[in-house]
Amino acid sequence: MPVDPGPTPWALPTPGPRTGDLVALGADLEPATLVAAYRAGLFPMPVEGELGWWSPVRRGILPLDGLVVSRSLRRSLRRYEVTVDTAFTEVVAGCADPDRDGAWIDAPMARAYQRLHDLGWAHSVECWADGTLVGGLYGVAIGGLFAGESMFSRATDASKVALVHLVSLLRDEHAGARLLDTQWQTPHLATLGVVEVSREEYFRRLRVALGVPGSPFSG
Repeated sequence: MPVDPGPTPWALPTPGPRTGDLVALGADLEPATLVAAYRAGLFPMPVEGELGWWSPVRRGILPLDGLVVSRSLRRSLRRYEVTVDTAFTEVVAGCADPDRDGAWIDAPMARAYQRLHDLGWAHSVECWADGTLVGGLYGVAIGGLFAGESMFSRATDASKVALVHLVSLLRDEHAGARLLDTQWQTPHLATLGVVEVSREEYFRRLRVALGVPGSPFSG
């Protein structure tokens, strides 16, 4: 089970109906702050050198029964080996590659999620080809919430294969209450079944998800 990081010293904001996607600036990336933020529906992302806390007005989520698996992706599922929590550091490094478009994961952010992983809150799904890491994803699991942070791919469909495996892992007896958060719906994620919900609907689903006992990543 994850190690309780204790309380955060920060008073985290509650987004109001007139609040945009960016809710606040400041605070820190300590484990207690991160866990409290995800429980409050917030996630961190830098903003012009400052630490920003976000809660999109239109939130991207992937319904566990709505994943779109194309014919080509089904073929790719047979091409790779998939593991869980065997190369977390390497997956974060792949997601943080500065040569990627829109790369935003800096060294402090990578260290923060490594600490969360060491405490049992952050997890990775890895995709391998002939013993080489070719893709993966990572995120934070709290109760029935899996907050996806980033994914990367160095081979055809590798990150998508990792996502298919993640969805399979989350489809347990608590699947109806689980919440797979993708932050935003991008055109790429939309092709995989990611939909948008209102902030109010997201918070309703989050309250349900946080009440789910245990974790599919334990053991």
